[in-house]
Amino acid sequence: MRLRIGTLGLLALFAASSTALAQAPAGPPKPGPEHKRLSYFEGKWTTEGQQKENPFGPAGKFSSNDVCEWVLDGFFLKCTGEGKDPVGTTKGFGLMGFDAENKIYTYYGADNRGMGFGGDGTLKGKVWTYTTSMKMKEKIIKSRWVSTEISPTEYTFKWEMADDKGSWMTLAEGKSTKAK
Repeated sequence: MRLRIGTLGLLALFAASSTALAQAPAGPPKPGPEHKRLSYFEGKWTTEGQQKENPFGPAGKFSSNDVCEWVLDGFFLKCTGEGKDPVGTTKGFGLMGFDAENKIYTYYGADNRGMGFGGDGTLKGKVWTYTTSMKMKEKIIKSRWVSTEISPTEYTFKWEMADDKGSWMTLAEGKSTKAK
């Protein structure tokens, strides 16, 4: 004997699922405490550092002025920056957020040199670590950005890259200071 669901059965199923959906919490989602933790980076920052010779450019000093502000109903912090490095003028932007489903911080960035990338982050105490991997010259390269909160108005950072053998090299180091 075959089981057949007729029109009335489908309507009953639809009604039951509609009722279940109707009982879901009303209203849009709200940013959680992990989103609010990103507010550390909100505001105007001055960044200075030293770039090591690397596949992206020569060694030398760099600096930038950055502004981070909340967008998209407080789910993302948008940071824009302009500065100078050993190659010339730099411009870029990034979006920092928190993926509540996967319980990771997120970062998406792009700059005026055609580089765009995303990364996953963690926060342990006052140390933010973002990692990503990208293809460069037919090889997968890993990248790691570590920021350490020194005070409410200063953090240090280190950007490292690992080749396909897993050897890490420092690309840049520096500090950012919040404008008063």
